[in-house]
Amino acid sequence: MPFSSLGLSSVLLNTLADQNFTEPSPIQAQCIPAILNKHDVLCIAKTGSGKTAGYVLPILMNLQQTLAVKNRHAHVLVLVPTRELAEQVAAVFKTFSKNLLQSVKTVAIYGGVSINPQMMALQGVHVAVATPGRLLELLNSNAVSLSAIETLILDEADKMLNLGFKEEMDKIISLLPKARQNILCSATLSKDLQNIHQLLLKNPIVIKIETEDGSLDLIKQVAYIVSNEKKGPFLRYLINHHEMKQVLIFASSVHQVDAIVNKLRKNNIDAKAVHSKKSQGSRTESLANFKSGKLRVLVATDLMARGIDISSLPFVINYELPRSPKDYIHRIGRTGRAASHGDAISLVSTNELDHFGIIQKKMGKQVELIDSEQIRIK
Repeated sequence: MPFSSLGLSSVLLNTLADQNFTEPSPIQAQCIPAILNKHDVLCIAKTGSGKTAGYVLPILMNLQQTLAVKNRHAHVLVLVPTRELAEQVAAVFKTFSKNLLQSVKTVAIYGGVSINPQMMALQGVHVAVATPGRLLELLNSNAVSLSAIETLILDEADKMLNLGFKEEMDKIISLLPKARQNILCSATLSKDLQNIHQLLLKNPIVIKIETEDGSLDLIKQVAYIVSNEKKGPFLRYLINHHEMKQVLIFASSVHQVDAIVNKLRKNNIDAKAVHSKKSQGSRTESLANFKSGKLRVLVATDLMARGIDISSLPFVINYELPRSPKDYIHRIGRTGRAASHGDAISLVSTNELDHFGIIQKKMGKQVELIDSEQIRIK
């Protein structure tokens, strides 16, 4: 099925061709017509399946009609859990809107940076991509109005609910016009998401392509039993032995992320950290360098992973296991994307073995488990 069969304009079709989009992904093939027809939509599909373009393209189409009538307030609100994802979603809107007859102004708004430039940027905005906390600050300062919002999107809705944004989101939603289109996007259908779906969506079209487990087929998984005190040297051995040029490493705390980076750098392995304690400028620079291949190793917490979207990342390493099996699946799902194979390696201490068994059961896959004591490291 080509994009031309979905009701998109010739301008958007040309932009898609310029960006080497040849045919829609399964989620795009179903989302685009549903959103074009102004239905509420619940979209459940694995990370990396093309959900963002699946809602951006039809929203831009619908905006072309809306913008023919002048209105100085934003028409579209996208709520996201992290600054990185805000930038990522805004970039997709800007990429696909650059040749449209009616120009579309998109602004990413998030905390951790000065609020004044964002206040100025919001003048004449059509699409606001926001984290809830900073949006509320701007609303309290009368820097933005939600009175003209026609479409609300909750992207990574499952993560937003888990991160405790409920109170902030309730306040924001109470300020929106009651007559609007609602779109929820998520990798999983959690109990919290089912509850908000029932509250927000009116006669929604539910699109569920596959569970996130389906993305594991392209990922070669292996785990090593390693004592906590030997994880550092063994990690360096893996990076050098496999000649890893681009590897994403996950740890469960800010402190552990920083400790890993310091050890790697002391051993002449170029590495940077991304976590909530880093400045926005530092995080943006590290992510950009990693995506472009200028940075060899990026070490991150689970929260930061939401802004790391690389089509052919070759390696992911779990320095320690996450508490949630879903987070494990999300971590290793950073690789094995866009039909590219990837390797996911986990360093498992003896006290994590039972938990790793639970993760494998939840995943429905057995992972090869190797005792690192059998491996001679230089």
